[in-house]
Amino acid sequence: MIRAVRAVRVLPLLFLPLLLVSCGTEEARAGADTGTAGADKGTGSSADAADPAELAARAGALGIAPEFVYVTEAPGFAVAQQSVGVFGGDGFHAAYFSQKTHTQFELFVDRGTLTAENCPRTQVGQGSGESVACERDGDAWYRKAGGQHEYAVPRDGHVIRLVGDANRLDRAVLREAAEATHHPDAAELTALLPPAPEGTATEPVERGDLPPAGDGAPNNEVGASG
Repeated sequence: MIRAVRAVRVLPLLFLPLLLVSCGTEEARAGADTGTAGADKGTGSSADAADPAELAARAGALGIAPEFVYVTEAPGFAVAQQSVGVFGGDGFHAAYFSQKTHTQFELFVDRGTLTAENCPRTQVGQGSGESVACERDGDAWYRKAGGQHEYAVPRDGHVIRLVGDANRLDRAVLREAAEATHHPDAAELTALLPPAPEGTATEPVERGDLPPAGDGAPNNEVGASG
C-alpha cells in the first residue's frame, strides 16, 4: 500500500542534466517533521493544512493545476527549487537531488491513467524509444525502459511518476519516494512554490464597460470625425 510521509527539504539544484547546468547551494527550512506517516496528516492540527485558496493561487500563477502539486521524501535527497514548475499542459514537475551521491530523481504529475493495457505503450520519463517493461507493485507500477526506470502511481484522473537513472539510482529509492508522495502542507507549500504575484485574480473579473443589452460587446463604431 502506498502511504505518505510529510517532510520535504528544499535546496537549490547542483546538478540537473535535463534542466540546469550549474547552481549554487542554499538549503531552505524543511516544511514538516521527518518520518510522520501519511495516515497522520489528516489527524494533525488544521493549522498545518495548506490553504486551498493559497495553493490554487501559487500553483495557478505557474500554470499548474493545484491538485497536481505533490511533494515527497527520500533519505539524502532534497527538492531543487529551480526545477519546480509546470509539466505539459497543467501538470507538475520537480527534481530531487542528493549532494552526497550526486544522483537525482524527477517527480512528474500529469493527467491520465496507467493500466496493464497501456503501461507497455506509455513512455518512461521523457521517453527513450526503448520497449517498456511493467511490473505491478502494490498500488504502483515499476517500469523500466533503456537506461531509465520509474515508479508510477495512478490516482483519480492523474498519474504520479518518480523517474531516475536505472544505472545510478536504486529501485528502493524510487519506491520509497513513491510511497512518500503527498499534497504539501502549509509549510511545505511555502517552501515549494513562490507567492502568487499581487493582484492575481482568483475569480472572474466583472467588467464595467459592457452594455446591458445586445451581444455584450463594447461599441467600437467610428464617429463622423473618424
